[in-house]
Amino acid sequence: MRAVLARQPGGVEVLEIVDMPRPEPGPEDLLVRNFAAGLNRADLLQRRGLYPPPPGDPDILGLEFAGEVAAAGAAACCFQRGDRVFGLVGGGAYAEFLTVNAALASKIPDNLSFDAAAAVPEAFCTANESLFKLGKLAPGEIALVHAGASGVGSAAIQLASARGATVVATAGSPEKASFCKNLGAERAVVYKTDDFTSAVMDVSDGRGADVIIDLVGATHWERNLASLREGGRLIVVGILGGARVNLDLSVILHRRIQVIGTALRRRSRHDKIAITERFQQGVLPLLEAGRIRPVLDRVFPLEEVKAAHERMEANLNSGKIILRM
Repeated sequence: MRAVLARQPGGVEVLEIVDMPRPEPGPEDLLVRNFAAGLNRADLLQRRGLYPPPPGDPDILGLEFAGEVAAAGAAACCFQRGDRVFGLVGGGAYAEFLTVNAALASKIPDNLSFDAAAAVPEAFCTANESLFKLGKLAPGEIALVHAGASGVGSAAIQLASARGATVVATAGSPEKASFCKNLGAERAVVYKTDDFTSAVMDVSDGRGADVIIDLVGATHWERNLASLREGGRLIVVGILGGARVNLDLSVILHRRIQVIGTALRRRSRHDKIAITERFQQGVLPLLEAGRIRPVLDRVFPLEEVKAAHERMEANLNSGKIILRM
């Protein structure tokens, strides 16, 4: 099979398409003939040598896949050959075949192509966990979603809106702000020129946001705290804008603010199975009904993996970048 490896840490020039043996499924695994994979910031970090795969996972890049079952282990439940499936893996999705524990796979809704399905798992699982499991967002509450045009951001806007919350989104350009409004954001702010705290206070009548989904980090820290209501929840999903902040603990204490970090890749299998189950219960029905949708930016053939990485590094994408096998 063909697969993508980064032979050494570096820029896109270190990415290589190589021939590798097809993996063998374990007793509880599915062997998946993979047709599409979603790109994630973690892939860029892994290529640079900053985010190695968890122990036991392949060095092949890629955290989410969409394909069809080619074979199943003796103890793998609920799938048969030819089923269309998608899901999360710790690595291995930039390849024509992969193995995944059957409990981490979900059936692709009939209304999604393989390309569209590959845009779902990482973004929608992360958004679902961040908004509802960790952030406990309820109908009628207000969510501030940073990087609203990203994969996770676009998923979070749709999920929060579909469940009756009001969304304020931030983006890096007027075009991306318009993109966020089309997804359901009540207000979309170009954070480089406008004050998102003022927008939150305007929408919330001065109360502040109940939940913030932050993929940016340090550059937004102080304004995030100013944007939260008393008892608000800040969910840190990414640190693209830096990791180090000055922290006045009295603000956290007196305003009862919760700061919660989350990352999917290094979670235990037990945790990932629970995350998959919550995705199947809370997100799949909305996808099947067409109430939410994955947002595709560009689809690249596997041979253009370097161009796909360059597009993400340049922050040109609105929605998910997909590699087609």
